[in-house]
Amino acid sequence: MAGAAETTAGRLRDGMANGVLSFPLTSFHDDGSLDPEGFRAHAAAQLATGPGAVFPACGTGEFFSLDEDEYRQVVTIAVEEAGGRVPVVAGVGYGWAQAARFARIAEEAGADALLVLPHYLVAAPQEGLVAQLEQLAARTRLPLIAYQRGQVAYTAASLRRIAALPNVIGLKDGHSDLDRLQRLTLAAPEGFLFFNGAATAEIQARAYATVGVPAYSSAVHAFAPEIANTFFAALRAGDDKTLDRLLRDFYVPLVELRDRVPGYAVSLVKAAARLRGRPVGPVRAPLTDPSPADLAELESLLATGLDLVGARP
Repeated sequence: MAGAAETTAGRLRDGMANGVLSFPLTSFHDDGSLDPEGFRAHAAAQLATGPGAVFPACGTGEFFSLDEDEYRQVVTIAVEEAGGRVPVVAGVGYGWAQAARFARIAEEAGADALLVLPHYLVAAPQEGLVAQLEQLAARTRLPLIAYQRGQVAYTAASLRRIAALPNVIGLKDGHSDLDRLQRLTLAAPEGFLFFNGAATAEIQARAYATVGVPAYSSAVHAFAPEIANTFFAALRAGDDKTLDRLLRDFYVPLVELRDRVPGYAVSLVKAAARLRGRPVGPVRAPLTDPSPADLAELESLLATGLDLVGARP
């Protein structure tokens, strides 16, 4: 790990130990156009709640729907609002050539690192997965965090190869295969970062911690940081009673609602943020906003969650 990458990894390690990882929502107007000031307000509100790091323009931030100019605006605003207080890790994706274009924009905007989202469409062998990171790493000075999810899943041998690249500093896991993940953590060099990136990661946070991966991203933080931060504190304190109550009465019902419709992992989060008065707007196609019935159920569930942590006015 090179010097600058090691410094960024250290900042991320400290942040991950002290707070959840925030993935802010990208704000759109009702006509689908980008709402920069809405995003600025949302990002500022997220940062005020003490996350360990902020990850703009990633999956929850609808990276896949942004053009390059919109992406530049989103990352720039996140960097400005963070003001150096926490690391800013921007999403990049598609094939390595397009990812490199986004990487240049993120570097110019002042991002500290990049989260490399799964490549577009095709399945690939391990040699190709490694080559994808090698090609991108050769084209950016920014540290990289690989994201294994969907069609991307590294073997221990491949993990050793990508971890040997000077600017690859970590792995986000979205598969929840703890056998595979344990093998990866054991294969990684000392100081390599891992974090739980499963959808609604709190559901599996205790299980991930048993294989040495206690850090996680939190979609709930995007609309209810009071709930997310209470869960994080209880997890760190080993307060199983609080964890079980939050899981049983809030997180599990949320996941059951999320699983009803493809894309609800993002659109429910946005809808919940709107219910709380956050200026995030609708999702962009091909995602769809929740149905009226599902929205009503979400509103009731949100009220329950806020009551559980004593945060409802």
